[in-house]
Amino acid sequence: MLRHLFEADHEQYRDTVATFVAREVQPNIERWEDQALIDRSFFRAAAEAGIYGLEIPEEYGGSGVRDYRFRVVVNEELCKAHATSVNITMSLQDDLVLHYLIDLATAEQRARWLPGFAKGERVGSLAMTEPGAGSDLRGMRTTARRDGETWVLDGQKTFISSGHSSDLVIVAARDEHERPGGITLLVVEEGMPGFSRGRKLRKVGMHAQDTAELFFEGVRVPGENVLGQPGRGLRHLMEHLVRERLSTTVSAVAGSCAIFEETRRYCFERQAFGQPIGDFQNTRFALAEMATEIDIAQTFADQQVTALNAGELTAVDAAKGKWWSTDLQKRLVDRCVQLHGGYGYMLEYPVARAFIDTRVQTIYGGTNEIMKEIIGRDLAVRP
Repeated sequence: MLRHLFEADHEQYRDTVATFVAREVQPNIERWEDQALIDRSFFRAAAEAGIYGLEIPEEYGGSGVRDYRFRVVVNEELCKAHATSVNITMSLQDDLVLHYLIDLATAEQRARWLPGFAKGERVGSLAMTEPGAGSDLRGMRTTARRDGETWVLDGQKTFISSGHSSDLVIVAARDEHERPGGITLLVVEEGMPGFSRGRKLRKVGMHAQDTAELFFEGVRVPGENVLGQPGRGLRHLMEHLVRERLSTTVSAVAGSCAIFEETRRYCFERQAFGQPIGDFQNTRFALAEMATEIDIAQTFADQQVTALNAGELTAVDAAKGKWWSTDLQKRLVDRCVQLHGGYGYMLEYPVARAFIDTRVQTIYGGTNEIMKEIIGRDLAVRP
């Protein structure tokens, strides 16, 4: 279906991104998967090419581009290369960490942190999830208490993307000083005493994206590392989850498109009983159904991108996009594995990697069950 989301500038940028992906990502993705870590040199190359840190203001070394359609282009090109780990890592930086810093940091904090990101010399992570509290942010036990001009941080976080390689971590902690149940965001930097990292967690998929446990034992965080307003961290988190969930929606639709195209080609190359398997009615119907579902999802995702650019995307609408697109991706990838037959279970085929890489999409960023709860509460009739 013809899309109307992009303009000429976006398509020119797509050429730049595609060239970068072919040069810097495709030759290295297998090695990164094996070593469970993306080389730091990749971020420097991405920043130099204008692929990383797009929204960083010009005064801090970035381009200051706020049009989210450019992020969509990066997302789509990485999905075409089946570089899911790289795509999610880039989304973590641009759609979460930098989004928080650009929106909430003071002028002094921006000057201190953003130039390193603009050069690709810094990597960040966002630490919300705990062993006993996943989507339930109010259930977190990590605490932050004031002690003079500093804050003392104690607790543990888990499933932290880029947690092993990050130079700074935005940590959400319970702060009972400000208000009951209040949460404060603190930026913990590499080398602070009491801050340590556990092992790299072994995941089912997305092996190149390092994921870790983080530990905070009496970490003294200076007052100038408070991000946003003390005690208002939950509100800050809620406001920024909208973009995170849109990023997941875009990734799910782009990933579905990429695997569908691989499967469509395979179905008309693979012969069975003297003809391409795509000529059998069952296969044709399966392809027709998936093509239609992708078009519907793509139209919805594009409309959400337009709404974000206009400042109109709500938390409820972002939740709708996140659960629908990731659920579709899960079903579609499974169907594509089936159409590949035994080859769909071989890791040298992109569909097999997609099967293990994309399963987590319905879990992180808030489970799809939580997304439906958000939508359902909005629909409830109040007296």
